[in-house]
Amino acid sequence: MTLQLFGHPFSSYTWKALIAFYENDTAFTFRNLEEPGAAEELEARWPLKLFPVLAEGDRTVLEATAIIEYLHVHHPGPVSLIPADADLAVQARMLDRVFDNYVMGMMQRPVLNSLLPEDRRDPIGLDEAMAKLDKVYAWLDAHLAGRTWAVGDSFTLADCAAAPSLFYADWVHPIPEALANLRAYRARLLARPSVVRCVEDARPYRHYFPLGAPDRD
Repeated sequence: MTLQLFGHPFSSYTWKALIAFYENDTAFTFRNLEEPGAAEELEARWPLKLFPVLAEGDRTVLEATAIIEYLHVHHPGPVSLIPADADLAVQARMLDRVFDNYVMGMMQRPVLNSLLPEDRRDPIGLDEAMAKLDKVYAWLDAHLAGRTWAVGDSFTLADCAAAPSLFYADWVHPIPEALANLRAYRARLLARPSVVRCVEDARPYRHYFPLGAPDRD
C-alpha cells in the first residue's frame, strides 16, 4: 500500500515528518494541502484538520512524532531514527518533546499573537514566552557541548524535531551569538540533505510567514 503524507511544505511539523521520509528515502506520496481534494481527504481522516497526517490503506497516523515512530516500526531504513539503545531512545524522545513544546511552542506565540486583532494581543504573555525561549536556548547550548547531534553521534527523532523548531525560532527570536554550540548545531541541521530539501521546497511559501521572513537561510 502506498504511504500518503498530508501536509504543507511550509509547515514546521510537516517538515519534521518529511525529514524522516527523506533520511531513509522512503517511498511515499506527498499530499500538499493546497492541491485540489487533499484538504477534504485530510478532514475525512481527521476532523480537526491538523497536519501532518500519514495514511496507509485504511490506517491513519496522527502527529509527526507518531508518524516517525510508525515509519521506524513498519518501514525501517538504514537511518534508525529511534536508537536501539533503550536509554538513548528515552533521551531522543525527551528531546523531541523539548524541541516541540519549548522551542516550537514558544516560537509560535508571537506568530499566533500577530494574527489576532490588536485588542486581543497579549504583550505580557509574549514577553514571558520569549524569556522561556532564552532559557531553553541556554539549556540546549550546554546540552550540545561535545555533541554532533541531539543525543550524540547519530541523527535521531530529536533532530527531526530540532530542524524546523530552530529554523523558525531563530527567525522570531535570534539565537544569541554567545550560544556557539546551539548556533553551530542549527547550521549542521540546515546543511543536512533531508533538511535542505525541506527548506528549498518551502521557499516559495515564505510570504506566508506573518512576521515577515528574514532575507537569509
